[in-house]
Amino acid sequence: MAKIDLDSLSIEELAALRDDATEKLAQKVAARQAELEAELESLSQYGRPAKKMAPASALGKNKKGNEPARGNDEIKESIAKAA
Repeated sequence: MAKIDLDSLSIEELAALRDDATEKLAQKVAARQAELEAELESLSQYGRPAKKMAPASALGKNKKGNEPARGNDEIKESIAKAA
């Protein structure tokens, strides 16, 4: 891919380059989305769709509810002690 000297381009040329890049990116995103949807459709024949991931806020919560969630450092220490 040829390098472009952005400093030498005029404002109009930079704007056109931005528009072209935005359009090309939108095309690639649409093509990839179509690929993924087709793959998902073909995989759906094997059973129910996978569960969606839990929100990040739910991942840190303890199931018992009355104990605070442990931090990463605390978890790493307990793993190191067990090893």
